[in-house]
Amino acid sequence: MLFNVGTALAKSIHQNDRLPRDTGITRFRAMTDGCLAPYACDPGQSRGRRFAEPESQSRSVFQRDRDRIVHCRSFRRLMHKTQVFIATEGDHYRTRLTHSLEVAQIARSVSRSLMLNEDLAEALALAHDLGHTPFGHAGEDVLDEAMAPWGGFDHNVQTMRILTELETRYADFDGLNLTWETLEGVVKHNGPISPPVPPAIGDYNAVHDLEVDTFAGAEAQVAALADDIAYHSHDIDDGLRAGLFTLEGLLEAPLAGDAARDVMARYPDIELDRQVQETVRRIINRLVGDLTEESRLRIAESGVCSPDDVRWYGSPVIAFSPPMAEANMALKSWLFTNMYHHERVTLGRQGATRIVRDLFERFRANPGMLPQEWQGRLERRSEAARMRVVADYIAGMTDRFAQEEHERVMA
Repeated sequence: MLFNVGTALAKSIHQNDRLPRDTGITRFRAMTDGCLAPYACDPGQSRGRRFAEPESQSRSVFQRDRDRIVHCRSFRRLMHKTQVFIATEGDHYRTRLTHSLEVAQIARSVSRSLMLNEDLAEALALAHDLGHTPFGHAGEDVLDEAMAPWGGFDHNVQTMRILTELETRYADFDGLNLTWETLEGVVKHNGPISPPVPPAIGDYNAVHDLEVDTFAGAEAQVAALADDIAYHSHDIDDGLRAGLFTLEGLLEAPLAGDAARDVMARYPDIELDRQVQETVRRIINRLVGDLTEESRLRIAESGVCSPDDVRWYGSPVIAFSPPMAEANMALKSWLFTNMYHHERVTLGRQGATRIVRDLFERFRANPGMLPQEWQGRLERRSEAARMRVVADYIAGMTDRFAQEEHERVMA
């Protein structure tokens, strides 16, 4: 496969007079000829963007999507948003940003092994958590409860709102104007959407049909499971670092216990931090290896020969093997008991929920406390639309800014 890439590069250099000089996509396809499987999403065959615009001379459409995500304000805010531990608890715990980077790395690795489009998988991985509130799922639960009379709140739907509406970087359109394939992957990375379709997705779908009743492409399926691999492995790392459980205690955990047992037997005398890292590395390797092999089998058995074949196949072609899927779910359950519901984590969650609840109630009762630019979005709108603006403002906050705003509005 490397020979094919080199050959394609050579052809693109020595036969450059045969290539149109005004299309970066053509050059990209020359450089990647033979590197993508037929079931991968080909940037040269993208269904395009909602708003037409000239494409890059040096980047594929999916590379450009990735770059737009990385440069947007919502992505930068992830640096100060909770994964499990509030950021002030320590410098080495994962945040939403570092989590997204780890998901992207795993998604690229799996995509390369399966000859999928790495750039699209990376873009989806980097975008998947943009809609998260401050303080992780604790903040989301409170905001969902507060917004219940007006449609609730879901971070996946909020990600779509950010990408298609709330980011305001460009003069000609709201949102980032990403390709059909990237938005499809964001919306359907957990599978087809059953009615009722959330309004934020349904409204967009009415003007740029994402075919929400089908599965997403293979790259989105990879990104979704890379998310599982990343958060299980790094939550174990953070939980051990925080002292919520010990390496010996981890021996009872499904999947992770085998990895810890192997490390402790093989390296009984090395320091704990190295034992932890070796354990996490083995967990990732086992999950990635199983995902790759099982997906190869499913792809071969399915006979899919195009991205649309993947979408309409009727079940995922990217998956863990049944035994690994069962072990993965068991590990998730173990983490809920021993980490996510740990007294220390729960105590921090209580303070977070109070902050988000207070913010919503204050802004709901007195919209004049919102920043001036946000107050302008409330004019001549229904109550539901005004409450959605309040939710948008709170959801975009970092942990730190939410704490500062709480001090201001409660003074």
